[in-house]
Amino acid sequence: MTRKRRNHSPEFKAKVALDAARGDKTVAELAQKYVSAP
Repeated sequence: MTRKRRNHSPEFKAKVALDAARGDKTVAELAQKYVSAP
């Protein structure tokens, strides 16, 4: 069984990028906040 690739909107990508640029959270924390488990 194959998994479908996720397509994120430009708005979502911008929100995640701004949050990452702040630098107050680790990559793991950002992933937990924005990415749901498969």
